[in-house]
Amino acid sequence: MTIHQDIRDGESRPLREVKPEPQKVLYVPRYTGLQRVNHWITAILFTLLTLSGLAMFTPYLFSLTGLFGGGQATRAIHPWFGVALMVSFALLFLRFWRLNLPNRDDVEWSKRIGDVVTNREDRLPELGKYNAGQKGVFWGQTALISIMFVTGLVIWDQYFYPLTTIETKRWALLAHSLAAVIAIAIIVVHIYAGIWVRGTGRAMMRGTVTGGWAYRHHRKWFRQIVGERPVKTGSIDKRGH
Repeated sequence: MTIHQDIRDGESRPLREVKPEPQKVLYVPRYTGLQRVNHWITAILFTLLTLSGLAMFTPYLFSLTGLFGGGQATRAIHPWFGVALMVSFALLFLRFWRLNLPNRDDVEWSKRIGDVVTNREDRLPELGKYNAGQKGVFWGQTALISIMFVTGLVIWDQYFYPLTTIETKRWALLAHSLAAVIAIAIIVVHIYAGIWVRGTGRAMMRGTVTGGWAYRHHRKWFRQIVGERPVKTGSIDKRGH
């Protein structure tokens, strides 16, 4: 709010108040409702698998079995969480795999990872919908979830015990555990990046991002989306929020 002063007679008096017009922000659609539901179902299932898996991984975390009705119940339900995750992630994969194919922009972006970390966006190449880091998370989780699913079937004795040897089950259990630890680490980084980059969480919560966010982080995609789809009101906010 601006207050203009009348000082014609040597005294300063408020003349009138001018209220600035509220800044309009352009909102760009990034995810549909179905895509967001698919994402959150996958996220919830991954969380349930993480908690139930850690409960069986070490005695120090056995208390987590209380969340699922005890040790036996946890052991019984954990594989079914895995089956559900595989189905949900498969749908997610079918929706997004084309957009996550690597290209030359990803190579250039990776070479300038120092600028990424220090938020010097002006030095980075214009990007499509996903950067190399996001694509790495996508393909990494695709491989790891697949490994966990296959090895999980091998060690699911209730249904598949006679189909493999004890030695095979031991190797499968090792691979299953290693894949799980790496997958959890990747998700932690994924969550941190979503919090670190201001405005990112809005995409999966509301389905839209501001024009400023899109212009700053995914400019090539922004140019494409503005030319193809209707956007919500106002001028472009280029602050990146």
